[in-house]
Amino acid sequence: MKLKVCGMKFTENIQQVAHLQPDYLGFIFYEKSKRNFEGIIPDLPNSIKKTGVFVNEYKEIVISLVEEYGLDAIQLHGDESVEYVTDVKNQLAERRALFIEENKQIKKKKNQHKISKNEVEIIKVFSIKDEFNFNLLKPYLEIVDYFLFDTKGKERGGNGTKFDWKVLEKYPFEKPFFLSGGIGLEDVEEVKKILKSDLPIYALDVNSKFESKPGVKKIEELEKFKNKISV
Repeated sequence: MKLKVCGMKFTENIQQVAHLQPDYLGFIFYEKSKRNFEGIIPDLPNSIKKTGVFVNEYKEIVISLVEEYGLDAIQLHGDESVEYVTDVKNQLAERRALFIEENKQIKKKKNQHKISKNEVEIIKVFSIKDEFNFNLLKPYLEIVDYFLFDTKGKERGGNGTKFDWKVLEKYPFEKPFFLSGGIGLEDVEEVKKILKSDLPIYALDVNSKFESKPGVKKIEELEKFKNKISV
């Protein structure tokens, strides 16, 4: 089971979390968030996918930040339409093709695009409370790599509360998804139970339940959680 730790903010803490080798680290590029990221992402192991989290952001800014930070994945946490996602996907593919061509022509070139040599994964978020109409996902099935289900609340993520996971029993697709929303160390047994179901859960996404303050993750608790869900 893959693990994503979201809401990273401070250099030393990022390095400490990276030492635990999660599969994804999430950086929130949303000014209204308490975990809004600004600054430099330290060097990370190649096994960790840097994920940019965006909320109804201008497409040009998304593309620009993907290039600036060398993001491996983008998580769209707003009301992004199918047309929006398709356009971003196509632009990323064009930039990647340009990157590959540049590197064929010139092995070493200053100021070249930083975009990943691999395809940038697209994760589309949908928020759930007590019920959800899964038909809303159909138009996105062919254009996103994963869905992410989070708890519908006052904030765009990081609310620290779980939604009713029984709603997911009606999930009708094979498209894999991230399970998010207030998951903490106290939820290990419940997590293990849902992971034994037939649901195509690809990864667990954790954030606020492992913080001492917004953007600062508790390393020991994260390590305990990672070890326990791996058993």
